Amino acid sequence: MKHFDKHTLIIGAGLTGLATAHVLQNRGIPVTVLDASDRIAWNWRQRHPALRLNVHRKFAALPGKPAPRIDGAYLKRDTLVRHLEDFAFDLRDCIETGVLVSGIDQTPNGWRVTAGSRIFDAPNMVIATGRDRSPHIPSWRGLQRFKGKVIHAANLGDISQYDGKKVLVVGAGNSGGDVLNHLARHKPKDVRISVRHGPSIVPQRVFGFPLHRAAHLFAAMPLWMVDPAIALTQRLFFGDLRKYGLTSHSMGGGTRLATDGTAFAIDDGFVAAIKNGRFKVVGEVTEFWDDRVSFDCYRTFEPDVVICATGYKTALEPLLGHLGVLNEVGIPKYPTGEHVPALSGLWFNGFRPEFQGYFFSAAKGAQRIGNGILSEAETLVRDQPSRQAKLVA
Repeated sequence: MKHFDKHTLIIGAGLTGLATAHVLQNRGIPVTVLDASDRIAWNWRQRHPALRLNVHRKFAALPGKPAPRIDGAYLKRDTLVRHLEDFAFDLRDCIETGVLVSGIDQTPNGWRVTAGSRIFDAPNMVIATGRDRSPHIPSWRGLQRFKGKVIHAANLGDISQYDGKKVLVVGAGNSGGDVLNHLARHKPKDVRISVRHGPSIVPQRVFGFPLHRAAHLFAAMPLWMVDPAIALTQRLFFGDLRKYGLTSHSMGGGTRLATDGTAFAIDDGFVAAIKNGRFKVVGEVTEFWDDRVSFDCYRTFEPDVVICATGYKTALEPLLGHLGVLNEVGIPKYPTGEHVPALSGLWFNGFRPEFQGYFFSAAKGAQRIGNGILSEAETLVRDQPSRQAKLVA
């Protein structure tokens, strides 16, 4: 007989895990949060120091805690870290850091998490490790023989180190656009941008107005309206970018976000650098050599450093692959607090990007999870008398 205990294990103490813990605790659901790192906001601390969120401050609030106003519309990296640290303070008694989860299994009474020699059991479990847990670099042909430096955009570091360097940026989506915006404000010797498809690009500000403040409007519109609206905005503010090598993807910007989580690029200077010739667009990478990289049409470039803005993986397959809850690329099939059929007590949060951003999505998913846990508990309590009667009979 399943216990009525609502205790919930939350795997991940990033913004989604913390938001979920806060919401559940406020609804009377006890939580234990486990995180592999030793410090809150560890992933954000590793990002380059010039980073700013692409999410407007309005949408960077955590449940019950507005975002700081000191940076203006978009939070700086260090401000975000302090924002998360301050938020985690009230949850400190339920957070355990330095806990690397090595196994997850269903039990008759809920879920069991194995972390080395330690075992955690609870009737409910939330996976909140995020879409961006593991930086992904493709296995290009010849990559191992390349003598230059190859890094992921997550490990960009101080932008000034690229001054005077020949830089190849692979990918021009959301993270690639961020890298390029920062490079545009510095002095690299030569920048090439490798793309398969031109990204959907929107300006960070429209006549001084931060465009992301209109995220609720875009979210309320059907995709058949969002896609042409984004395309029209791009054309009006940037002109025809095909002449510079940035072709359009077959799916519109809104559809790509909803379908595969590919966010559009936010321009804060990189488009001007392309149009004035400082940055040049090249085709898809085909092969690495000792000192150069080949693209389609047999073009080559000899970069000092290659920055891979090539996305991330959830890295959940080793832990959850046996449960059949992930799609073909490792994303949970029920990504934002939805009930997982046939697996009572298992929840996911923070795996679906939305126009408003991950903070907004995390809070929405947490409310769904809270509703679901309380509903399941109420159902068990309501059914208990009839079950006991059957046992007596």
